[in-house]
Amino acid sequence: MNTTGHTLLPTSLVGSYAQPDWLIDREKLAGRFPPRTRALELWRVAPEHLAQAQDDATLIAIREQEEAGLDILTDGEIRRESYSNRFATALDGVDIDNPGTALDRSGHPNPVPRIVGKISRKHPVEIEDVKFLRAHTDRRIKMTVPGPFTMTQQAQNDFYDDEAELALDYAAAVNAEVKDLFAAGADIVQLDEPYMQARPEKAREYGVQALNRALEGVQGETAVHICFGYAAIIHERPEGYSFLPELANCPVHNISIETAQSELDCVVLETLPEKKIILGVLDLSTHEVESADVVAARIRRALPHCPADRIIVAPDCGLKYMPRASALGKIKAMVAGAAIVRNELT
Repeated sequence: MNTTGHTLLPTSLVGSYAQPDWLIDREKLAGRFPPRTRALELWRVAPEHLAQAQDDATLIAIREQEEAGLDILTDGEIRRESYSNRFATALDGVDIDNPGTALDRSGHPNPVPRIVGKISRKHPVEIEDVKFLRAHTDRRIKMTVPGPFTMTQQAQNDFYDDEAELALDYAAAVNAEVKDLFAAGADIVQLDEPYMQARPEKAREYGVQALNRALEGVQGETAVHICFGYAAIIHERPEGYSFLPELANCPVHNISIETAQSELDCVVLETLPEKKIILGVLDLSTHEVESADVVAARIRRALPHCPADRIIVAPDCGLKYMPRASALGKIKAMVAGAAIVRNELT
């Protein structure tokens, strides 16, 4: 393995990369909210060839990240219909054939897993994904898992009397998965918790407790991603985070924060003095590729509030909804922008 983990201002995806048009129906994907239940109709490839096609597309995602010069690679979440549904629908206690309904963060109803029994993990879900990624690159690698609080919000609870108890059972399932992902070769495992931003009152009530349970006993570098939602779907950005300083004392190492589209006041980074910041510097509300200078300026905005040795440079959110040419252009600009600032600092 190489030493890119020691690079100043290393670069990485948040999680997802653009899936090829030949693999997934991008018009269908763009015309709906991220699926919470299975959405097999999104795949263009016949079921008997799908796994092979997903492997091939994952290899493309790995090579394009390497070509762009990223230091930390993901598998692009190429095999997933959404960031959360692949894991959430693989658990015991969920009736995936008779889904329920829950309000999305936009306030619209969306089909979701319906909980009819105790949530537990019956088998590892992403372990082959991380093994595949590890086998095809010598760079540092990150895998992502939906967080327990977010999965609790993306389900119809027909079983638990106490929503906090449901979140803790999701956390136990995530905890087992995270440990298996590290054992299989992951360098970093990230929990995606966008609903902590969307529903801060409930997040304060039991979300941090669930996150702590998900990380209990975990040996390895961990991250949590908090965002304002996919820019392709959620167009308005608040001026700041409604939930962020609350993470200062949780055992996670890295916190992923978007700053580009929202033009976030980076003074908030001072509330997380012990954490590495995965700094979002690519605006995903536009397909236009930023210049390296624009990216560099966005990185510089954070430096008065967080030292460079605690910053990982990344997009605001996942690149799933980006056209592939835009996605590749943007991450190349991101790498070039990070290099500009790195040279200034060294």
